[in-house]
Amino acid sequence: MTQTPRENPAQAVTGMVDHVLELAATWTHWDGRPAHADDRVHTPHKAIRRVADHLVDHLAELEARLAGEAPQPDHWHASTVTTRADLAPFTQEDLDEARSRLLRLARIWANRLGALTDEQLDRSPGEGWSFRELALHLRGSTYYADAVGDLS
Repeated sequence: MTQTPRENPAQAVTGMVDHVLELAATWTHWDGRPAHADDRVHTPHKAIRRVADHLVDHLAELEARLAGEAPQPDHWHASTVTTRADLAPFTQEDLDEARSRLLRLARIWANRLGALTDEQLDRSPGEGWSFRELALHLRGSTYYADAVGDLS
């Protein structure tokens, strides 16, 4: 993964969440038909679930590595599974819940990344991407929301 070292990793995460929530604001108009992209089924609830899971998964990795522990392997079903809950209508209340959940996760990420030095961001302990690269990788979570799209 080639990244510009000076990119603000916190902005990458908060910007991704802002983009997802901008699209999610249109999903109360969803007609119940899943979108299909890259041999996967996508729905509003599934997009929110996948973005939140991605944020939680890599946050757990970051925290474990900072603590000198090996990250726990994840056991998500990820985007290969579409649950009954994923197929439910996406209501204004669901949007409110998504906003609360994702904005809080983005703030946790921004606070954690902001507390790290450039040295810690770029020469992170343990195996895997640097913490800066990890945060920049999270930008790709827009994929799930983009697959559902703007439904206004």
